Amino acid sequence: MIPRIPVKPGNNVAELLDGMAQTGFQGRKLGEAYRIWKAMIEDPDVYIMLGLSGAMVPAGMQECLISLVENRYIDLIVSTGANIFHDICEHCGVEHYLGHHHVDDKALYEQGIDRMYDVFAYEEEFRAVDNAISDFAEELNGFCGSSSEFLQKLGVWLAERYPKGRSLTATAAAFDIPILVPALTDSSIGIGLVIARRRGIDVSVDQIQDADDITRIVEKQKRTGVIYVGGGVPKNFIQQTQVIADIHSAACGGHDYAIQFTTDTPHFGGLSGCTFDEAISWGKEAFDCKQVQCFCDATIALPIVLSGLVGSHTLRAKR
Repeated sequence: MIPRIPVKPGNNVAELLDGMAQTGFQGRKLGEAYRIWKAMIEDPDVYIMLGLSGAMVPAGMQECLISLVENRYIDLIVSTGANIFHDICEHCGVEHYLGHHHVDDKALYEQGIDRMYDVFAYEEEFRAVDNAISDFAEELNGFCGSSSEFLQKLGVWLAERYPKGRSLTATAAAFDIPILVPALTDSSIGIGLVIARRRGIDVSVDQIQDADDITRIVEKQKRTGVIYVGGGVPKNFIQQTQVIADIHSAACGGHDYAIQFTTDTPHFGGLSGCTFDEAISWGKEAFDCKQVQCFCDATIALPIVLSGLVGSHTLRAKR
């Protein structure tokens, strides 16, 4: 039975989400996401991985993502290259601006303005960061390693070169939380490395090492939890660790906790909308996985759920 008045307006977000978990539809799923994430944080034996897609940093989610690291609500990040590039831009002082989706895009192009739905940015400033990444690569001439090793070094470099800046990349490096970007060249970070290569600088990012490294991490854990903002490559890259582990006779039984915030739906057959129930057939989620998929824009869901976790003073269990 649904309580007659499960949700009351107020200033306690955690209490609101607890109430929403007893309602219906996607409000209920949002409340359940809060409860499952809280359970993950308070489980001393769970290793929590974040899959990050979409344009979360341009959309203003950077401080939410930094807070996840600072509160140890996650242990590892798999991201699109674009999110990390925009994060680096913010650290270097490049701004994203409030725009509008009803606009003359030809006029924007002529003014050197890039549009991400209703967010604007200057292409010239992005290219300056491309070149900064190329300059950083020159300092690593001869480097060959995983994307997480590359980004850890980049995070340290950002903190030293731009000490007044703030970013997920630099914060993760300081907290020793790995960031993996399995499609690094599909971003302006890749563009910066192409610039470096054409200047004769040899920097190679080993994406096979990324896949092996994250799987070996998963193989060592008693339990694993996953949180997906959107889907795409970051989601599959984390999901496939269970398959790789099984192939190498180190079956982990699937992820034990799973949350996804997505606007995609399962009936089109794409991974971003694929249900966790379907993933059980692959061995990617455990049969008894505590899981919820909230069909909601992540720019709505993430700040609300995170505010509930921080506001309830939820602390990470000692591992």
